[in-house]
Parts: sequence; structure tokens; C-alpha cells
Amino acid sequence: MFRGVLWLLAGRGCVGRGLSTRSGGSTPDWTEKVSEIKKKIQSALPGGPWDPLYDTSHLPPEHSDVVIVGGGVLGLSVAYWLKRLEKPRGAIKVLVVDRDHTYSQASTGLSVGGIRQQFSLPENIQLSLFSVDFLRNINEYLAVVDDPPLDVQFNPSGYLLLASEKGAAIMESNVKVQRQEGAKVCLMSPEQLQNKFPWINTDGVALASYGFSMSSSRMQTSSGKEMTLKRIHEVHVKMDHSLEYQPVECALVINAAGAWSGQVAELAGIGKGPPGTLEGTKLPVEPRKRYVYFWHCPEGPGLETPFMADTSGAYFRREGLGHNYLGGCSPTEEEEPDPGNLEVDHDFFQDKVWPHLAHRVPAFQSLKVRSAWAGYYDYNTFDQNGVVGPHPLVVNMYFATGFSGHGLQQAPAVGRAVAELVLEGQFQTINLSSLLFSRFYLGEKVEERNII
Repeated sequence: MFRGVLWLLAGRGCVGRGLSTRSGGSTPDWTEKVSEIKKKIQSALPGGPWDPLYDTSHLPPEHSDVVIVGGGVLGLSVAYWLKRLEKPRGAIKVLVVDRDHTYSQASTGLSVGGIRQQFSLPENIQLSLFSVDFLRNINEYLAVVDDPPLDVQFNPSGYLLLASEKGAAIMESNVKVQRQEGAKVCLMSPEQLQNKFPWINTDGVALASYGFSMSSSRMQTSSGKEMTLKRIHEVHVKMDHSLEYQPVECALVINAAGAWSGQVAELAGIGKGPPGTLEGTKLPVEPRKRYVYFWHCPEGPGLETPFMADTSGAYFRREGLGHNYLGGCSPTEEEEPDPGNLEVDHDFFQDKVWPHLAHRVPAFQSLKVRSAWAGYYDYNTFDQNGVVGPHPLVVNMYFATGFSGHGLQQAPAVGRAVAELVLEGQFQTINLSSLLFSRFYLGEKVEERNII
């Protein structure tokens, strides 16, 4: 994987970039020519084996069938499934590019890391069910011969969502959908909740949901207006600690750049047309900063603690075996912090998170915060759901982004879905047609009620 900033070069009605060829006469064998030049230079230099005058091992290849922009869990999942499903083996060259090779600011590593089935959309439920099965059987997919078995520390302790009187009817409706899709979810009354988890204060709780397994070059609009299709034919990768850009010719670009995928889409000209047109429809994904707090509480809930989301929006889960916990709360629109940095607001915990936690779990009245950090949601401002599949005009840019906080838990399934589209031209495992880009232009929201 290469670190880099990108330029995307697109052309109208262009199926690829033509390579220049020499004209007239016969072309000498270039490999032999290079070999002769090397020998002549080597003979003129003091002894020792031949060393290249310029080391190019740090550069990406000049050609790649697929360039994936974003080396987080979604981008790597797409890369994995492209290689796993390709026929024959080695048929597709895949290049993954990311600007942060240390992953110090990657959303994947900074997330809370929960996996749940309790969504309101069938597509989201199916994505999570697939991903849970992938994690449970990860050595069937990612094990390396003669290496120890993989341990991703998957802890299926369940997901517990609490609802007030106002939200109880919606929770019941959602659970019906979840069960129809095969999720193992049960509804619990306040009394049942208290018996199962005696450390919970059920004041204000009307209902709870407990998930067991957790953890052509033209097209026409309806008005008949013709629009020109475009293709990206080259990606320019800016090299680390350098002003140099390395051009990479490619057939497809996968935009899995997370919080920055909207900016990557703009590089390809997406959203640059007149307002109200398909050409002028932007990818509505932007960075939203979220805080994660890590605390210790000796009297806190024990090993059977699920990932709990309170009626207030505050949430937490157990972290390890030493009475440590992770948690936080999504801010309101008015409280949204500046995404220009990853500084943590500790007052937000004291004022907005801790009071709700201490009310719901009385033992947390004596908790001690030990550390905190911030990360980014790739927030879809349109309907807080993912964007999957090709752009309708820039036809060789595919999306795997905008999951607004549940990208990590659905990445195995999303990666496979995108790979199926690329290789087979259609979804095969899970139909994600409702998550295509075209919904932004058509104004068809696919709303998910359970956003944490």
C-alpha cells in the first residue's frame, strides 16, 4: 500500500488513455538496449556490482487495473475480495493508496469497535450478519499457512439498546424487521432488563432490545436530456516526503477514502455541474469528529456486559478484563465540534456523557477517566447510510463510503458487494441497490433509524 495524495484525471467519453507509440521503422528491443546501457555505465565506474542510478522501489506501479483510494478497513476489504473472487488467479492488479501509512488518524483504528444487528433497514442488518459470520470464521478467510491462527479479539457479548416510551413502538417495529432478516434479537421489559442486568437503573426505560450475537458513452435523463459519461484514466499519487507525483494508469478507481471521500469525488469532477442536475450532485460525505473516552471503574459491570446504548444517546462497552470501559455520545447538530483537528473536549464528557452514564449505571458515579481520543465519522449528510457502487456519470469511479459510524462493522460485507459489482456487474450476496449514488439526485432517502 502506498501513501499518497491524489489527482484524478478524467476525460469525456474516453474508455482509456492511449499510449504513445513510435512511428516509422522498426523498434529495437528495449530490454536489450537498457541492458547494453547498464553494461557501458558499469564498465566506466569503479568495480562492484551494478547499482541502479535511481531506486524506484518506493514508487507505485505505472499501471494498475484497480486503484483503491483509502487503506482503511473498507478499502482493504474491497482489495481482499477482488483478489479472492478473481478468476483466474492473478488476473487483476490492485493498488491501495492512503495518505496516512501510520494509521495514526485512521477512523478504523480510532473507532469504538462495536458490531450490532439492530438496524431498521434490511440491507444494514444483512451487512452486519455477514460481517459477524466473517469475524467468527476469520481463519477460514485470512489464515496464513504455517502461521498461528489469527486472533482479532472478537468478543460477542451482545448489543443492548434502550428505548423510552417515545421510542418503544419504533423499537418493536425494528425488531420485527431484524428477526425477519435472521437476526437473533429479543425484546425485554424493564423488569426482565433488571433481572438480566442488575447493575442497570431502569428509570425512564420502557423497552430494551438485546442482540445475542453482537458483537455506450451517453445516457438520458427522464426528461430526455443527453449527458456525457466520463472515465478516470489516470491517478496521480503524491509520494511521501516529496513534491513528486507518480502517474498510475488504471481502469477503475474505488473511492473508499472515508471522511475525505467527498473531496476525492470532487477531484474527479463529481458535483461540479449546475445545481439541481446529476452533474451537479455532490457526494454528501464529510468528516464529523467523535470523541471516545476510556475509563476505569472497579465497581463497574462485569464480564457479561453488552455494548449498551442509552435512551440519551450515551453508550459504552467493556474493554478487556480490568474493569475498563470505552464510551461516548454523539453530539447534536448544534454541538458538532470543529473537524479541523483531533483534539479532545474533556468537558464534553463531564457535561454530556458522564451524567447519563452515572444515571443509567450508578456504579459509574465513581469512574475515573484515564485517556481519550477523537476520530472521524464518514458522515453522509443526506441519510446517514453508506454509498456503494459506481457513479452514474464518472462510470469507473465506485464508492464504498459514507457509512456514518457503522463502516467498520459492515466492512467485510461491503467489500464483497463492491467486488461482485466490479467482477460480475451485479450484487450477488446482498442486494445493495438502494445504496447507489443515484438516490442523492433523485432525492430518495434510505433512512436508518438506529444511528449511534
